[in-house]
Amino acid sequence: MTGGGSGGHITPILAVAHEVKRLSADTTVIYIGQRGDGLADIPAADPNIDQVFSVRAGKFRRYHGEGWRQLLDVPTMLLNIRDAGFVVIGLVQSYRLLRRLRPDIIFVKGGFVGVPVGLAAASLKIPFITHDSDAIPGLANRLIARWAKLHAVALPAEIYPYPATKTVSVGIPLVDDYVPVTASLRAKYRQQLSIPSGAKLLFVIGGGLGAQRINQALTGIASHLLAEFPDLYLIHGVGRAHEAAMNADYDNELSPAARQRVQVKGYLTDLYRYSGAADVVVTRAGATNLAEFSVQGKACVVIPSPFLTGGHQLKNAQVLADAGAAVIVDEVAVQTDANFLARAISDLLKNPSGAVQMGQQFQSMSHRDAAAKLAQLLMSGVQ
Repeated sequence: MTGGGSGGHITPILAVAHEVKRLSADTTVIYIGQRGDGLADIPAADPNIDQVFSVRAGKFRRYHGEGWRQLLDVPTMLLNIRDAGFVVIGLVQSYRLLRRLRPDIIFVKGGFVGVPVGLAAASLKIPFITHDSDAIPGLANRLIARWAKLHAVALPAEIYPYPATKTVSVGIPLVDDYVPVTASLRAKYRQQLSIPSGAKLLFVIGGGLGAQRINQALTGIASHLLAEFPDLYLIHGVGRAHEAAMNADYDNELSPAARQRVQVKGYLTDLYRYSGAADVVVTRAGATNLAEFSVQGKACVVIPSPFLTGGHQLKNAQVLADAGAAVIVDEVAVQTDANFLARAISDLLKNPSGAVQMGQQFQSMSHRDAAAKLAQLLMSGVQ
């Protein structure tokens, strides 16, 4: 299995690894990550991953809405040239590694590391299956698509640019911890997190690596929200790299009493517990997090990143907006006026019945068996 660079790639890999082991406990599961990945220790610690290796990989930097202007940006161009060299190095490393390991089949979740691994697999005639979570396939999967045995996708197969005969819709693989959240389960999660049962709880997450713009917006409005709702608690998943700085920011912005109602977390391996306990979740529009919160039936305020390639988060968010399944907040509006976000959160906290209805609508769009389907595809591909 290969992929990485974000929690949105690693979490589905772990879910599929779990299902593979459930189908065949004696199957050896190997993870190949990107050298220098800040989240590499997560699959290494997972009991369903037997061995972990890493290879070089390079990123092609391009940003939604920038067009040809980004070609004139010298620092970006130099980084792309450097990373092209990393891809060549990673291809050699992947070829040597796969020739030695000789896996029966490879699962490519996406991310930059999928390119050298996929190309090496193609040259060695090792079959591989890709998976795309977003409506727009990632560049890495597109680059290796012609050699893939099968393309597994999250949304209806016909919207993807892959051959129809090689494309199958499975949803987004999630670990078993994501289940519909009942009142009793929410109470259990709150007890585990030491949150009073009758309090309001806001959970904020910018993805596995965090989202600095969301982090900054929350520190600007936290004091207002905590004053407006004296029974409100805030748990903020900020990403590992931002944990110390965000703790300091909240220390500076909040009174000692208010600060006691705020918890700052880096990378969460049990994110389901925090989102499950919440009344309202603030999140990016990453496909994996949205799938997780959809299964749980959470009322979400979604802030899609407008800068990611192809605008895939904007498209993810538009699907929810059209279905009335979430509150969508424009990032530019938040940067212009952070209180815009505060009002969106406040409206949901003031209307618990409306929040429940929104969560139920979101839950109606969920899929829970994607990991099992992918595991079955992988195991059948070995036969």
